Amino acid sequence: MSGTDAAGAPGAADRPTGSAADAPAPGGALPPLVAPGPELTPEQVARYRRQITLAQIGTLGQRRLHAASVLVVGAGGLGSPALQYLAGAGIGTLGIVDDDLVDVTNLHRQVVHGMDALGRPKADSAAAAVARINPEVRVRIHRERMGPDNAVELLGGYDVVLDGTDNFATRYVVADASEITGVPVVWGAILRSHGQVSVFWPGRGAHYRDVFPEPPAPGEAPSCAEAGVLGTLPGLLGTIMSTQVIQLITGTGAPLVGQLLLWDEATSTTRTLRIAPDPGRAPATRVEIPAAADPACRIGGPSPEETLQAAQLRALLGPADADAGAEGAVRGEITVVDVREPWEFAAGAIDGAVNVPLQQVLDEGAAALPRGDDVVLYCQGGVRSARALERLRPDWSLREGRLRHLDGGYQAWSTGTEG
Repeated sequence: MSGTDAAGAPGAADRPTGSAADAPAPGGALPPLVAPGPELTPEQVARYRRQITLAQIGTLGQRRLHAASVLVVGAGGLGSPALQYLAGAGIGTLGIVDDDLVDVTNLHRQVVHGMDALGRPKADSAAAAVARINPEVRVRIHRERMGPDNAVELLGGYDVVLDGTDNFATRYVVADASEITGVPVVWGAILRSHGQVSVFWPGRGAHYRDVFPEPPAPGEAPSCAEAGVLGTLPGLLGTIMSTQVIQLITGTGAPLVGQLLLWDEATSTTRTLRIAPDPGRAPATRVEIPAAADPACRIGGPSPEETLQAAQLRALLGPADADAGAEGAVRGEITVVDVREPWEFAAGAIDGAVNVPLQQVLDEGAAALPRGDDVVLYCQGGVRSARALERLRPDWSLREGRLRHLDGGYQAWSTGTEG
C-alpha cells in the first residue's frame, strides 16, 4: 500500500475529470477541527517554543495539536515526511496503516526508513522513527491493508486522515469511508515530476469522487517503479500535506478545501485549480472499489489465458542452460522477453531473457521480438508487459505459438510472490 513503487499499486498522480478551473487560493481559515487539550507543561512549552511563537499557533493551537489524532495511510514516499513533521509538530496521536515491508528500493525517498529496517514492516519502522523524533506522540500501528471491510472503523477513530497511498483502489476506499464518517482527508499523489495535493472534507467542498469519478484504465497509470520518481518530489508533497493537516487542526491558514494544487518539479511551478462538488453524484453510503481500480481486475488488460504466474513460468522453463549464450532466450521452446530499460535489465533479469525495451516493441511490433514458439513478456511489475502484449496482439495471428505476460513481473519472479 505504501510508498510509490509497489507493483500492482500504481503511484500515478490522478488526472482530474470533474469540474476544475484555474483559481487563486481563497482567503479565510476554516473553524478549528480539534478542541484544545490540557494546558501545556513547561517542558512542552520549551519543546514547541519556536512554533508557539507564531501568532496563528500560540499555546492554544499547540494544545489543539496535542489533542489531535491523525491517521496516516501509507508509510511510504508521502507518508515518510508527513509522519516526521507531524511528530515534530506535537500531534498527540499518530495512526500508521501499512501492510508492506521495507525494501532497498524504497530508501531513496521513503526517508523514515533506514538500512537497519530492511525486511521489517513499514508500520513498525515508521513508528520507531516517530518515537525517536518525539516520544510524547502516541502511535497506533495498523499492519493491514485498508479495504471495504475495515476502512470506516479505522477512519472513525481519528480526527483527520492523510492519504499517502500509491494505488487507486485504496484511494477510493479512503474517500468513501471519509464521506461516511465525515472525517476530512488530506490527499496527495505523484507521477514522475508532477504532484497533486487537495483536502476533501465532506460537506465543505469537492469530494475525491467528484474530481476523479473513475480511475484510469488498467495499464494507463504506471507505478513509480515503472515511471521513476526523484526522491525530493514525495518529500516536498508530503511536507505540504502535513502543513494542511496542521492548518485543519488549528483552524489557521487557508487549507486546500475546494482546490487542487498542482506542482511541476521540473519547472518549479505551481497551479491551483478550483474544484466543485458534482451535484449529480449521490453521496457514498458504503465503501466500494471501482472495478477498474481493483488490482485483481483485468478489464482491458491481458486475459487469464494470456497471463502466467511466476511459479507457472518456472515450471515451464525448467533449469537454465548455462551454455545457452546469446540465443539463451529460448528455453524449453519458450522465449522470455524483458521489456524494461537496459539499465533495469542489467541490474537483474530472468536467466536467458532477451531485452527488448517497451518503446522498441511499440515502434516495431512483432518484428522486434526474437523467433520462438511461445513468447512470455515481463517487466518490473506487469504494467509495461501488459501494454506490450496489447500492442503485439494484432500482429500475433501471423506467428505460431502463444503470447503471454508474467503477472507481477520481475518483482513477483524475484520475491516468489504470486498475483
